[in-house]
Amino acid sequence: MTSEDTRTYDVVVIGAGPVGENVADRTTAAGLSTVIVESELVGGECSYWACEPSKALLRPALLRADAGRVPGLAPAAAGPLDAAAVLAHRDRMAAHWSDDGQVEWLKTAGIDLRRGHGRLDGPRRVAVTTPDGGTVHLRARHAVALCTGSSAALPDLPGLAALRPWTSREATSAPQPPGRLLIVGAGVVATEMATAWQALGTQVTLLARGTRLLPQMEPFAGGLVADRLRGAGSDLRFGVTVATAARTGGEVRIALSDGSRLTADEILFATGRAPRTGDIGLETVGLPPGGWLTTDDTLTVTAAPGDWLYAVGDVNRRALLTHQGKYQARIAGAVIAARACGTPLDTGRWSPHAGTADTAAVPQVVFTDPEVAGVGLTTIEARRTGRRVDVVDYDLGHVAGALQHDPDYRGRARVLIDPDRRTVVGATFAGPGVAELLHSATVAITGEIPVERLWHAVPPFPTISEVWLRLLETYRDQHSRGDRNP
Repeated sequence: MTSEDTRTYDVVVIGAGPVGENVADRTTAAGLSTVIVESELVGGECSYWACEPSKALLRPALLRADAGRVPGLAPAAAGPLDAAAVLAHRDRMAAHWSDDGQVEWLKTAGIDLRRGHGRLDGPRRVAVTTPDGGTVHLRARHAVALCTGSSAALPDLPGLAALRPWTSREATSAPQPPGRLLIVGAGVVATEMATAWQALGTQVTLLARGTRLLPQMEPFAGGLVADRLRGAGSDLRFGVTVATAARTGGEVRIALSDGSRLTADEILFATGRAPRTGDIGLETVGLPPGGWLTTDDTLTVTAAPGDWLYAVGDVNRRALLTHQGKYQARIAGAVIAARACGTPLDTGRWSPHAGTADTAAVPQVVFTDPEVAGVGLTTIEARRTGRRVDVVDYDLGHVAGALQHDPDYRGRARVLIDPDRRTVVGATFAGPGVAELLHSATVAITGEIPVERLWHAVPPFPTISEVWLRLLETYRDQHSRGDRNP
């Protein structure tokens, strides 16, 4: 420490969400003094307004849906959910929006915490505006890691502030179910929140600009989710946008691009994410504020000379997922420690200092009814990039383990196989209970396991994982006939 208001550390991390915490944990474990700066709650978006509370809302909805399809349980699952109990559980999972436990963990890990808004103040320097209005200056000997995440991107709609719309934050922390909810969007937040609030008794209307749900995933996945939402009573409207919107007398009134009008109690805009980089001092190191930060595979910001500035997690737009951000944090922490010790980096494919999974094997689960899980390439991405793949599909309803879930099980599995290397490069599953299939697909892709070896990974009977055997059999039969899907 150099003075009362200027303090020197080996590493300064801005942002104490899961990503920032993991960067700090790795650098501290490597023996580097580390301070983390946070202006809101330690634990970040995931702990209080995203992963944890949203899954607490969704779990009862999915369990009831599963139970309602099992003979002998259906009558018991027919009644409404206890909304108060579900919301109380959600509150517990969000730690009642208190970060005391997370702060205690930082202490036990030996990581210093500085409350306040952190901004770059030149190379390796950070100025923190504290809650009492003061300023603390931090100097980093080796690295500054920007882990500021993303926030909801709202449309440019006249009168938006007066509309008081929900974003993902309000949608996961609302104190009670609204009677009527309009959801604008077709992606993960839109479909998950439609699933959760509809199960709690809300009348949901979902408005999508495009022609299907979950447009970044295989088309069959969004189709199955749409069918189930409609079957549960949601109103899905495709090919529409919001032309005007206003809040009048406690109600939201909107006009759509097709001329129709709707009224609801709340409106949720789930229309994408924007980086939190508008006020973090990027201009002081020659970078334009407000945009996504481009990094190489070591998570080093490519436009900042000197290998001292890192952008980790959502803020670099490589993969906007908590688990992927934590993966990046482990890579970044190892890179920072190696550079601080003068150790040469190993940046080859699947090496300790390269985030290869960000481009080859990003797993994602959408906790809708039915669940959707995917990793690696989709057919859409393969066509867009000109990647040649063999497409193998199988109806999950033909797997004995799936029929244990539901005699009328509806679901589908797809794997993409590189025809030259004969390894799996992509997998998508849609159906009840398929989330647990995803890690095996992720291991197959990251391990680059040849199809011939996968035959020896025997799935237990009767489980849904038996679909792996059925996919391999289908591929064998297609390949022996020279049959290759587009």
